[in-house]
Amino acid sequence: MANGEKPQPRLADTQAAAMTMAASLGVLCILLGFALGIANLFHLSALIAFSIILLCSSLVLIFIEIPLLLRICPTSARFDAFIRRFTTNYMRAAIYGAMSLVQWLSLIVDTSSLIAAAVVLLLAGVCYALAGLKHQDFVGSKTLGGQGVAQMIV
Repeated sequence: MANGEKPQPRLADTQAAAMTMAASLGVLCILLGFALGIANLFHLSALIAFSIILLCSSLVLIFIEIPLLLRICPTSARFDAFIRRFTTNYMRAAIYGAMSLVQWLSLIVDTSSLIAAAVVLLLAGVCYALAGLKHQDFVGSKTLGGQGVAQMIV
C-alpha cells in the first residue's frame, strides 16, 4: 500500500455481498411497501386492492426480515410456521418474486407508484437468489435482531 496500491477487499467481505444487499433491500421493501401502500389507498380505482396487498406484504416482510419480532409479538403457531418457511435464500427469493409479480400486475389496472415497490421487490428477490447460488448463509443484522436471535428462532 506504500506505493499507492488500493487495498484489496477481504474474501469474507466479497462473499457476503449478495446476502448483505438482499437484507438491505428487504428493509427498503418494508419501508416502501408501507409508504406506497398508504399513498395509493386514496385512488378511486382497483389500485386500492393492490395497495392493500402491498401493505399486507410489508407486514409479512417485517416478520421475515426481523426475526426478533416472532419472539416479541404474540402470533399464532400457524403464522410462525408460515414465516419459518422463508429461512433459506431460495424461499426468500420466491416470496419476494411472488410479491413483485403481484405489484407488476397492478400495471393492468393503471400506472402508479406501485411500480417502484415492484422493482425493489424484484431486486431483493434477485439478490436472495444470487446469495443462494453462491451458497451464502443468512447474515442477520445486529440492528434487526442479529444472527444469534435468528438462530434462536429457527
